Amino acid sequence: MKKIASIVAAAAAAALMFSGCASEQPAEPTESPTAPETTAAEEPTAEAQTFKIAITKFLAHPSLDLIADGFKDALTDAGVTAEYVEDDAQAEVANTTTIAGKYAADPSINLILGIATPSAQALVTSIKDRPILYAGVTDPVTAGIVPSWDASGTNVSGTSDLNPEGKPLGLILEAMGAENVKKVGFPYTLAEKNSEVQLEQLQAEAEGTGVEIVPAGVSNASELTQGLESLKSKGVDAIHVGTDNTIVGAISQVVSFGQQNKIPIFSLDANSVSEGTVAARGIDYYKLGVRTGEMAVQILVQGVDVGTIPQLQVTDTQVVANPTAADSMGLTLPEAFTANAEIVGGE
Repeated sequence: MKKIASIVAAAAAAALMFSGCASEQPAEPTESPTAPETTAAEEPTAEAQTFKIAITKFLAHPSLDLIADGFKDALTDAGVTAEYVEDDAQAEVANTTTIAGKYAADPSINLILGIATPSAQALVTSIKDRPILYAGVTDPVTAGIVPSWDASGTNVSGTSDLNPEGKPLGLILEAMGAENVKKVGFPYTLAEKNSEVQLEQLQAEAEGTGVEIVPAGVSNASELTQGLESLKSKGVDAIHVGTDNTIVGAISQVVSFGQQNKIPIFSLDANSVSEGTVAARGIDYYKLGVRTGEMAVQILVQGVDVGTIPQLQVTDTQVVANPTAADSMGLTLPEAFTANAEIVGGE
């Protein structure tokens, strides 16, 4: 009996020893933005929990709306049940601060999405205790939203619409012929950091081409007419609209100006081509929203720390052209150009 008791005691000690070792194993780091692989039995689920998610947009326009749609669809496809609180800052920076303060005061919100740079900046300033995702931000580092393009180590991550492959000046030269382009106008909002970044990129692309980039900074949408008239007075051959939220929000006004003055309007935002710009080599904002939603699934369902997810730059581009819009602005697009583009617009 003593021998049996000794064996049992030894086995128990061994089991305790192995149990202690297992509990001391460090967790494997999560690779981002892809979550660790799991077996079918281990696949995480949203269970029956309903998450409260707040979404704030700097203003409502087609591109930013597509981001929100893609974000929600990604969560729905993952089986996540969510209750959404949504706000539109109506292109007023003061409103972004008010909205962020409202979210900060509501502890029932599980995750917050800021769409466009000013909204994301306000969230990051006001909220430190819950995960924040941003989308449609051109340069989150320059904007002070995250410290680097790597994992932030903070409560913030997201997706950028920085589009180094867009080459907007190259697109204009292809569409109009290099011999016909000497000056390109660039209207932008002075308060939008993302527009400053895009202006610098456009100027860098123009170096050595002989094309002058003519900027026209405005404080708000009410100054846009004055800005466009200044570009006309300086003899621009074309106007390029970046992903400036205020300008894109008034894209119909810019398009009308181009039609009236026979100045072709190009855009970095592919969705604006359907609204009447001539062409764009841009990213798909719906897909940008989907990728951001996939990050939210990682955070809410899989328990991934938002601070371990690197910033994601979506670089897939598409050329979209609107020959009807081009005709209305006095430009006939070359067949070689339209042959490689997705065509939108009526006859």
